[in-house]
Amino acid sequence: MDISTKAKEIVNNAQESLRDIFLECDEINEFNQKKVLDAFCKNKIGEEHFYTVTGYGHDDIGREALDCVYKDVFKTESAIVRPHFVSGSHTIACALFGVLRHNDRLVSIAGEPYDTMQQIIGSRPNCDDFNTSLMGHGVKYSEVPLKDGIEVDFDNIEKYLLPDTKMVLIQRSRGYSLRHPLTIDDIEKIIKKVKNKNPDICCFVDNCYGEFCEKKEPTEVGADLIAGSLIKNPGGGIVEAGGYIAGKKEYVDMASRRLTAPGIGAQGGAMHNQTRIILQGFFMAPNIVSNALKGSILAAKVFEDMGFCTFPSHQTKRTDLIQTIKLNNEKEQQAFCAMIQKNSPIESYLTPIPDTVPGYDCNLLMAGGSFIEGSTIELSADGPVRFPYAIYLQGGLSYFHVKIALIAVVEELLKNKY
Repeated sequence: MDISTKAKEIVNNAQESLRDIFLECDEINEFNQKKVLDAFCKNKIGEEHFYTVTGYGHDDIGREALDCVYKDVFKTESAIVRPHFVSGSHTIACALFGVLRHNDRLVSIAGEPYDTMQQIIGSRPNCDDFNTSLMGHGVKYSEVPLKDGIEVDFDNIEKYLLPDTKMVLIQRSRGYSLRHPLTIDDIEKIIKKVKNKNPDICCFVDNCYGEFCEKKEPTEVGADLIAGSLIKNPGGGIVEAGGYIAGKKEYVDMASRRLTAPGIGAQGGAMHNQTRIILQGFFMAPNIVSNALKGSILAAKVFEDMGFCTFPSHQTKRTDLIQTIKLNNEKEQQAFCAMIQKNSPIESYLTPIPDTVPGYDCNLLMAGGSFIEGSTIELSADGPVRFPYAIYLQGGLSYFHVKIALIAVVEELLKNKY
């Protein structure tokens, strides 16, 4: 059997064994699609909401309706959805800076946050932007260490909640780490422990990569505030930029004034003709997320069958899009990313090489020819070039695009006798 045929056989056999798991994905997809449709119908979304205003953006009924759709899907008191958020990190920063004040304490529940969050918080040693970080503004910070380096230490959460704790940070996904992502059940358990210690603590969830992966969102199990990026799950692969914040009105208002200014909050800001596409992307999101989830599960099964370590395994309940595959060395990382890039619809002719990225302390490999720059709901693969040589695979607007790319990766690794 030639290598090309062998690669196809490995992937097809993995796919055949996943039928029952894929049916569960379809059930979640259908449930979430109904939830989104109901919100559109409740808010009577019409063509008039696609029109835009200029200047200050006053009296924009489309912008107001968009916020209401998000509010109803996430079952919250309020939401702000804007193309003016530069990234997920910017969106999260607005939420944190909006709520926290000098001498307040922020506690990260799931150990050390990912690299760009460390910049926002100011917890990274020798942080260049420390003076503009939360800690530079006098916010105190502490972390609940992970248990065995991979699990949230539920038993010790309350010990870290000191009297000055104003907010806890619950990072649903895991960034460039090998810790377990947090399921909705995990998040609910964390919130109950926090509220048991002090009901006034704001429970904030970084919801990036998690929207529509389960039937419930963090705000349905007690989270006071969530934030995410529109070029990830909720943008449906077509939104060009932006982010959202949803939760209790008090906290959303505070965050919105950080995005704009006191006295403006969510009441201003021209939408630059983005309202229709943001609404359409949100409507498409449950199905796009389901395709990406199936692709991640297939990747886990394929590489487990080949003898690699994967996190999570193909049998693990999914709560985010990210699939980690632990390779053996930098050469395999580069081969993996090269094949993802070669099988991308945009810039397939490029070859990823390790390079510096703002916010990170080592070279990164990044592959993914996407229609929207940096869109991680589209198929991409990246990872820091350091031990344990893990690649983080995410996204996929089409399940079959993920499958085609995986066949190419497997074939390349077989050629190089991994």
